[in-house]
Amino acid sequence: MNELALSLDAYPAYIYDLPGLENHIKAIRTALGGTELFYAAKANPDAEILRTLAPHVDGIEVSSGGELTHVRETLPGKPVAFGGPGKTPEELRLAHNATRIHVESPTELARLVALGRSAEILLRANLPLKTPNAALTMSGPFGMDEDALNECARLIAGNPRLTLRGVHAHLASGLDAPTMLDLAHRIAEWAIPWLNTRGAEEPELNVGGGMAVDYASPEALFDWHAYGTGLASIPARIRIEPGRAITAYHGWYVTDVLDVKTIRGETYVILRGGTHHLRTPVTKGHDQPFEVLTATGSESPATLVGQLCTPKDVFARDVLVPPLTPGDVVAFTMAGAYAWNISHHDFLMHPKPAFHYLR
Repeated sequence: MNELALSLDAYPAYIYDLPGLENHIKAIRTALGGTELFYAAKANPDAEILRTLAPHVDGIEVSSGGELTHVRETLPGKPVAFGGPGKTPEELRLAHNATRIHVESPTELARLVALGRSAEILLRANLPLKTPNAALTMSGPFGMDEDALNECARLIAGNPRLTLRGVHAHLASGLDAPTMLDLAHRIAEWAIPWLNTRGAEEPELNVGGGMAVDYASPEALFDWHAYGTGLASIPARIRIEPGRAITAYHGWYVTDVLDVKTIRGETYVILRGGTHHLRTPVTKGHDQPFEVLTATGSESPATLVGQLCTPKDVFARDVLVPPLTPGDVVAFTMAGAYAWNISHHDFLMHPKPAFHYLR
């Protein structure tokens, strides 16, 4: 990666390591055993990343009509699960041949009924289960409580075009394997009996994604083998849909130093670009891991910032760096998920980064 990063004609740029990504997804696929694996496109829908993952995943999870169209154009014929709240009638019309539709509410189900098309459905459950140490809990507007789930089940039972296949229950993110396993088993304890009483044949359970990614310790990977082994004991067809934990480790945001200045005793390194290209650190409130590619020497504290007119445009605060001068190159690692695609690209209308691929 360093050789490619230093050979670029212009910064900033994203670099994606496709061979590294393929090795990673192969290892995950092996560790999971019989658990179905769908990739959550929201983490990074880059077409080259989708093509790299496609042979090793069972399908792709999308959360909008735009993602659905993009995935179908990029991976024709690949199974697709359509999730996400607030699906419009137009989006549901696009999803006419989706492998599964994750229904979020009775209103959404009524919209699906009005289209008069067949659909294989998972009902998204918002269950009152505690998730300790979660980085993000998917409560509030996501999914349905028991009353709404029962209402949807009755409507499906009365409509021959609709088939209830199972339950979708992604309740939290940022969990380690033991915590996620415990949560999956607690979901199953409720979901499987509920599905059985409603006549769901070969009930399916999608427990979502949310596998922990530690930006402070990039070497601390999620225990996919333990997770796959633990899921195998659940008596249902189990599906997961990770995103960040698959692609985060295989992207870099590379840029150069524009200015270095000390203000009231604090040193700031101003980099080309900013968090309008890589929003992950400001969104999650962490220091983005990085490597300085062109400078060495005794390290001292500095704050790495971008070009935006906001004090929130911070990549990493009070981190140790060697002496930096304009033109030095810095590569932010773990930028393969929720980075470019989640960022506010047009703020201040700076040039957009280029994209390069290790193949």
